[in-house]
Amino acid sequence: MITVRALFALVLTLSMIAGAPALAHDPVPRVAGDAIDDVPEEAVEAGRVVDAFHTALEHGDTEGTLALLAEDVLIFESGDAERSRDEYAEHHLAADAAFSAAVPGIRSRRVARADGDSAWVASESRTTGAFNGRPVDSLTVETMVLRREADGWRITHIHWSSHAAR
Repeated sequence: MITVRALFALVLTLSMIAGAPALAHDPVPRVAGDAIDDVPEEAVEAGRVVDAFHTALEHGDTEGTLALLAEDVLIFESGDAERSRDEYAEHHLAADAAFSAAVPGIRSRRVARADGDSAWVASESRTTGAFNGRPVDSLTVETMVLRREADGWRITHIHWSSHAAR
């Protein structure tokens, strides 16, 4: 049985070989001290890809962000849909990167599962700060579906939803 430490070393090594720039950043997400995670060992690698996606987005590394998305990714947010990696790059990627850099999210809960070449990661977080001169205090839920491809996990679906914190 492979340990989590060995799995992380393998993912990091493979990402360097494959040139996945998002994993070059600190892959540790911002997590509340009392975060509740339910991520079995077979889903850890998929969770790390989700973390690397957020890290790349926060650092403005749009190439690294896009490298973690499947070409046919489907992104749902606020009632809108983007139906490919290219469409996301053309429309909301820059705004999402600017927002993520300005207003950090702190994860409070995560559940993930993986079976064969499919995985999903569901996270809950709170985002606080200011963006474009306006205060932000929102609760966000996120679901990411991933597919294992020849060179690693890729995100095939993202669903984001948020509302003002009460």
